[in-house]
Amino acid sequence: MATTLALPRSATAPAPLAHKAPALRHLGPNWYATVMGTAIIANAGASLPYQLPGQRVACQLFWALSAAALAVLLTARAGHWIHHRDQARAHLLDPAVAPFYGCLSMALLAVGAGTLTVGKDLIGTGPAVAADTVLFTAGTATGLLIAVAVPYLMVVRHKVEPHQATPVWLLPVVAPMVSAAVGPLLIPHLPAGQPREALLLACYAMFGISLLATLLMLPLVFGRLIVSGPLPLALTPALFLVLGPLGQSTTAVNQLADMAPQSIGAPYAGAFGAFAVVYGVPVMGFALLWLALSAAMLVRAARRGMGFAMTWWALTFPVGTCVTGAAALARHTGLTAFAWLAAALFLALVTAWLLAAAHTLRGLASGRLLAAPR
Repeated sequence: MATTLALPRSATAPAPLAHKAPALRHLGPNWYATVMGTAIIANAGASLPYQLPGQRVACQLFWALSAAALAVLLTARAGHWIHHRDQARAHLLDPAVAPFYGCLSMALLAVGAGTLTVGKDLIGTGPAVAADTVLFTAGTATGLLIAVAVPYLMVVRHKVEPHQATPVWLLPVVAPMVSAAVGPLLIPHLPAGQPREALLLACYAMFGISLLATLLMLPLVFGRLIVSGPLPLALTPALFLVLGPLGQSTTAVNQLADMAPQSIGAPYAGAFGAFAVVYGVPVMGFALLWLALSAAMLVRAARRGMGFAMTWWALTFPVGTCVTGAAALARHTGLTAFAWLAAALFLALVTAWLLAAAHTLRGLASGRLLAAPR
């Protein structure tokens, strides 16, 4: 999500195919964050307890925009691998860039969820189910692969020090949690019996994969902040990435609890419903604590001259997961406080998206965002 990410010196050397599609040479996987940040507005807006006139139409427009952006980026990234394979390999071997490959999975999953949530109004339920099935399958498979491959590379190939830990390290392990949160949307479209139960429990398994991996990574990130001080100014918005696994896990357990009665018998269905609240409320409380800390650090960085960077997109998707988490808790607890929290977070999400999108378009028009890193 950074505008320029530190690459090995060799990565900027001319390559045999560097003269082809030069604009794609420095197009990294961090660009998928723009798709995630756009799709989450559609998904979060549709989940809000309060629905205003025209809100559904606005969500459909954001979904369509995210789907178009995903198609463009998939094509551009394919061109990147074809024409600039040396640079693509350098990205995988760079600890500052490799974690962003998790964004590919989450972009596929977020657009797929939006297709079945609001896109079905435009293309029909049948095509929406088919599209989400493809995107969910591809996103889940990619996410599970990245959740293993990137930590493996960090252990055996990347040279990292404790002071280099940032919330970006969470990206590869959060993707399975997104699968756990959006997978329940497909459960009603499966045959009753074992297919529904299998997907339900598979989503709970991915919830566990991501949650336990996050619990391993998060102390490294917080410890680095305490011992080594604030992140560099351009990376400060990345602190909001911690909200991703918190809000998404809260969304996941509540979404799964909704589907449990039609997927699995007693006593597990009731237990899953209770777990959704028992888990979700304290995790949402910690998310609000981290949100306050991150916002304070963001204000500090802004006062010290923080300019625009692609890290600003970290202010969108993670906050959006907190919107869906708070909305789900409002649905399960009946508390108006959670409904108001979801609405307030959604306003912050839309504001962050407008700022990030405007600066991104300006950077693309000037060519600065696709220029070689300095």
